[in-house]
Amino acid sequence: MQSTSYESILAASERVSWRVEDLIGGNKRLDFARPFLPESLAAVEGLDFLSPGERLVLNQIRGHGYLYMFGLVEEFILPFLLDHIRPILHGDSVRTRAFLEFAGEEAKHIDLFRRFREAFLVGFGHDVAVIGPAEDVARAVLAKHPLAVALLILQIEWMTQKHWIEAAREDVALDPLFKSLLRHHWMEEAQHAKLDELMVAALAERCSHADIERAIDDYLAIGAMFDEALAQQVEFDLAAFEAATGRELDGAERERARKLQHQANRWTFLGSGMTHPRFIAALARISLAGRDRICQIAPAFGFPNG
Repeated sequence: MQSTSYESILAASERVSWRVEDLIGGNKRLDFARPFLPESLAAVEGLDFLSPGERLVLNQIRGHGYLYMFGLVEEFILPFLLDHIRPILHGDSVRTRAFLEFAGEEAKHIDLFRRFREAFLVGFGHDVAVIGPAEDVARAVLAKHPLAVALLILQIEWMTQKHWIEAAREDVALDPLFKSLLRHHWMEEAQHAKLDELMVAALAERCSHADIERAIDDYLAIGAMFDEALAQQVEFDLAAFEAATGRELDGAERERARKLQHQANRWTFLGSGMTHPRFIAALARISLAGRDRICQIAPAFGFPNG
């Protein structure tokens, strides 16, 4: 049964494969007259002290950070996958091919998001500082329990599905090129999420109850680390906003923007994945207590209110 699952995932992955060169570069340019992120992720409309043009700039900065964050996490997903693949190279050949395809697609996504960042900075005309460096983030994450890392990756994959299906897919206002990047990323991540579920189950089978509880602790510790990093990214984004618009936020405006944007980032990168039904179900299969802990914590990362 498991072999059939790997076969179907591999077949689907091969059907939807695409090239970076077909999506970005050459005459394919971002349209800075249009928003990049759906409002349900960007949460800029609640900042009513900003003009429509200023909210558009902040939306685009958030779009830049959104794809940068995916590039950042894929810098640790790739080595984690390679470590996972190595012990199974001489096992089920279909399973090995499926995970190798997964790794190759993650490497492609890293390249895609690097090219997007280059194109964004050229078109935007101002630098946007970012959290990192990626090597330090990867080192910190990969030092945690392997099951914790696998759970984080599973959360990210289901988060990606939620963002495209529930937010971006039907949003006709978005820049077509940015939306195309989201769509093609989703197409491949849809297969990765299924592989991640199998990987989490396989890792959990080799863990004791104590190991699983430690992994849940480590998963939450990684989430706390990213929460702090997202708060820093908000500061970078607001600095870039002021540089791009020439608008200096006063103390009350900055505090309101900081609070709303941090919670929007928390929802985008943490809450929306932690609350995904498929992620919760995967947790329940390995630890009911772990599921309950995460369900109790998740509301803190909910969608911001105005």
